[in-house]
Amino acid sequence: MHRRGFLTAAALGAAGVLAGCAAPAGGGSPADGPVRAATYIPKSYDDLYPGVEVTLDAVGRAGGPAFDLFDGGTLLGAEQLLPGLLLGAADLVFQTSSYVSSSFPALGAMELPFGTEDYARHRRVFDPDGPLVALVNEQLAEKDVRLLGGMPLTYEYFWTVDRPVRRPEDVAGLRVRVAGEIEGETVKALGGAPVSMGSAEVFEALQRGTIDGMLSYLGTVVSRDLQSILRYGTRCQIGSYTFDAYCRRSWYDALDPGLRAALDAGGRALYREGTATMVAVHQDQYLPEVVRGGVEIVDPTPDELAALRAATEPVRARWEAALGRPAVSARMAEIVRTA
Repeated sequence: MHRRGFLTAAALGAAGVLAGCAAPAGGGSPADGPVRAATYIPKSYDDLYPGVEVTLDAVGRAGGPAFDLFDGGTLLGAEQLLPGLLLGAADLVFQTSSYVSSSFPALGAMELPFGTEDYARHRRVFDPDGPLVALVNEQLAEKDVRLLGGMPLTYEYFWTVDRPVRRPEDVAGLRVRVAGEIEGETVKALGGAPVSMGSAEVFEALQRGTIDGMLSYLGTVVSRDLQSILRYGTRCQIGSYTFDAYCRRSWYDALDPGLRAALDAGGRALYREGTATMVAVHQDQYLPEVVRGGVEIVDPTPDELAALRAATEPVRARWEAALGRPAVSARMAEIVRTA
């Protein structure tokens, strides 16, 4: 099932898909013992997994509940995490925003191409105590979701096999793997054809020529050994996403203030320590590994960046239409612009 369809299916009664692991009604209270945390990320993700660990450690140090952690998709797969959270299969989930921003458009504020163009500012924008996260949580509350905190991942690259991407015309006709709706809109705006597939399928698809390239952050390339096939990586803010901790708003609100404060401490740890670890791994480990694999890192000139930026401008308008709240999207844009 396409990612965009999963939450819709859940809303239409796909509870049976997850019934075998759903918590009983009223379950998940810390008084009942350990509560469940889930992620599709395995321990082999050196950049993201430490964020999961520091979050749960920080919650425990602050006097919060103990968690049974189900990682590597052992409880819920990547596309099941948010539906599973809403159905009570887990109480805390760690998920990348690209999987869910089409169902929760407010999250797209951090995924837009050329939104900040400065990673330090990009990182500031996503402070869990800042105005953007507060505004995002106002929107998520309507669907019983709360964002505790997240890691703004380093910018995505445009990875290709046969030719580098410097200008929009370089994308024309390319079949490009994407992991989310905003990425897909970006590829279409540049003249390419987006192809949705799981990261486990990408190596073979590139090898066979089924796709010509991909939009992704560094972690996907290294974790799937794609540097052995890819030959070019265009470095610019062509896209971005976050790795986040979510819980149900109703569950959070029912906890006593001390437990809520402990969960908030976990969200701050994910944002601060988790992000710092991720950035260090990308700079010191992943990028050098990609270069050693034979990938040429391409830095567009100012004129080339301007052309890419202009070509992707319609993506913002489509996101604003999906959110459907002009005042909210305008406020989000102002927060990002002035961070």
